[in-house]
Amino acid sequence: MRAIDATMIIVGTRPEIVKMAPLVRAFKEKKLPCVFVHCGQHYDYNMSQQFIEELGLPKPDFGFKFRAHSQGLQTARILALAEPVVKKVKPRNVLVEGDTNGTLACALAAIKLNVPVGHVEAGLRSFDLRMPEEHNRRLVDHMSTYLFAPTLVAKANLMNENVWGKIHVTGNTVIDAVTQHISLAEKKSSIMKRIRFRNFALATAHRAENVDDPVVLRNFAEAFEEAPVPVVYPIHPRSRKRLRQQKMLRKLSRSRNVQLLQPLGYFDFLVLMRNCDMIVTDSGGIQEEATAPCIRKPVLVIRLSTERPEAVEAGFARVVGVEKKSILAGMEQTLERKGVLPTKSPYGNGTAARRIVEILMQENLQ
Repeated sequence: MRAIDATMIIVGTRPEIVKMAPLVRAFKEKKLPCVFVHCGQHYDYNMSQQFIEELGLPKPDFGFKFRAHSQGLQTARILALAEPVVKKVKPRNVLVEGDTNGTLACALAAIKLNVPVGHVEAGLRSFDLRMPEEHNRRLVDHMSTYLFAPTLVAKANLMNENVWGKIHVTGNTVIDAVTQHISLAEKKSSIMKRIRFRNFALATAHRAENVDDPVVLRNFAEAFEEAPVPVVYPIHPRSRKRLRQQKMLRKLSRSRNVQLLQPLGYFDFLVLMRNCDMIVTDSGGIQEEATAPCIRKPVLVIRLSTERPEAVEAGFARVVGVEKKSILAGMEQTLERKGVLPTKSPYGNGTAARRIVEILMQENLQ
């Protein structure tokens, strides 16, 4: 047997940084070599570097900065930048997470150089081909050697598609991240001093199929303005741009029922999740984070589908669609029910990162 060679961990967006942070720590705990790369998909400070610093992660060994104006150009640019780095480092494995353009591009860069890919959070499916993320996650799953499925549902999706790689059910590293950081977040964050409301719903909306559609965007804005509980809305740069273009931003920002915030750091967002009455979101990762035992909040998914059915089946989440009427009805019903949520998360017990590292150690020592 021989010692494990360096593993390359690649991130590029806020959710990837959060979900890969436990893996970076797990490699460090095992004293295993790890090369940390930021592929540059989120070039805005608040969307990337702030999270790396806040989570106490090392400065990336390699990082790219660029601006791209289309999905295809962004993917191609990241592929072109990642390939020489993979070639130079010659890692034993490349780990990518999730379903972004950067995830697909970096997986391709590794595969073209015959470096095995491990896909963290493999097997998620929305079955909604309007979503670029659905294309990305499917492609990465079919080129990966190691598929780290967070749940049995994800494993079943992979088996139904006859993927070539080895499937391992590990839980989701997002639960590791929440568990590891919640206490520190409450000590360091002062975000609640800025919130105007005692009771509130926490909202996020950023997906292209939603905010790029003027009708859906207006539904969201009006639902937040008319919500039965005040809404705190940390606004994604893409969403702010679209609201401004559609001349909705000024009215929304002046609403007494809505408090707009700039993009937040991870600690601030964790604290808001812990203190809100409910979460209204089109994010995938937030559906998972809300199930962590230290958060346990009801989630209304403002989309037509979700690739996180486990949260729905467990009673944490409901898909309410993108119509104003259905969003408002969902909020009112959530306030009325105030049901007891499960004490366990369907996404694991916070040991996913350690499990992934142990699997790689066994695989690479064979």
